[in-house]
Amino acid sequence: MSNGRRAYQIVINVILLLVALVMILPLLLLFMSSITDENILIANGYSFFPEKFSLYAYRYILQNYMTIFRAYGITILVTLIGTSASIVLVTMLAYPLSLKELPGKRLLNFYVLFTMLFNGGLVPSYIMWTNSFHIKNTIWAYVLPNLLLGAFNIILARTYFKSSIPEDIYEAAKIDGAGYLKIYWKMVLPLGKPIIVTVGLFTGLHYWNDWTNGLYYINKSEMLSIQALLNRMILDIQALNANAGSASGTDVLAIPQVSIRMAISFVAVLPILLVFPFLQRYFASGIMLGAVKG
Repeated sequence: MSNGRRAYQIVINVILLLVALVMILPLLLLFMSSITDENILIANGYSFFPEKFSLYAYRYILQNYMTIFRAYGITILVTLIGTSASIVLVTMLAYPLSLKELPGKRLLNFYVLFTMLFNGGLVPSYIMWTNSFHIKNTIWAYVLPNLLLGAFNIILARTYFKSSIPEDIYEAAKIDGAGYLKIYWKMVLPLGKPIIVTVGLFTGLHYWNDWTNGLYYINKSEMLSIQALLNRMILDIQALNANAGSASGTDVLAIPQVSIRMAISFVAVLPILLVFPFLQRYFASGIMLGAVKG
């Protein structure tokens, strides 16, 4: 029996090791490609062991380092504001939806689920946000559209509150004279820390990686987030190379494109890689408990 259990553990460890390699190797390949000479990338493709190294991609990115730092500052500010506001709104809606005595609960649940399947479309949304709310070229253009209140996060938090927090705790609090707001503040938020971290991580990743809001609603260079800035840098490089090829009449490589794309991707994902290990414990417990049907 012990031999069988030992063999089972070995198999599980091997599987987990393979899964870890599947996650780590693409990031390593991304970094190695970003420090590989452009001509080598074009000739031989991506490799973990490049024949020739080059830091030109990072030097190109850092030529305007103040612009990069400003874009990072905007992205960090947007991520903090958007994630904090989203956690408050998601939990304030998920908590009453988890209660049995909520009037119109079925209708509200249907409304939340409906928003996962259908939306008004890009053009009506753009007209609404720009003409009615006037968020163009403001910090709210990154915070409000599309990301602030996600139906999936609401369902995840609602399921966690319903299945992981006993109703007897709510009843005891009501007997002691606590209202719904006090129960939410004193009990739901402290007991819901795993799901709050999980929702916060999901939302924070979306805010950090979002570049579409910057593309649609921002046309001032000083208001670009890091993702919008890096996306614009790629478009500028493509335009410069196209103009260089047209002017010379040949396909001359004016500015490295592939290595810069890899460097831009690595620069954008690096802060998330540094933060995620500190939140992994709460994330794992929150996503598992929030996925259990109550």
